[in-house]
Amino acid sequence: MHLPLTLHRHPLCADIIEEFQKCHSDHPLGKFLGQCTDLKIKLDLCFRQEKAIKRQANFEQSKKLKERLQAYRKETADMQS
Repeated sequence: MHLPLTLHRHPLCADIIEEFQKCHSDHPLGKFLGQCTDLKIKLDLCFRQEKAIKRQANFEQSKKLKERLQAYRKETADMQS
């Protein structure tokens, strides 16, 4: 099972998605017998790479937010003292 194969949600994997969908349309029975398995493996690897990139970006964003929050807390604590 894979994620919904929409090109706008997975721009890094667009070429592989198109190849995979073409394989499924060209081989309606072969897709059940492993005809498109190589593309599926490539697609899974691409999704993993894409997820790792998003995870890293989210982590960096959360670090920045955490630093801003700590600075705000420190500033408000200094004002109250």
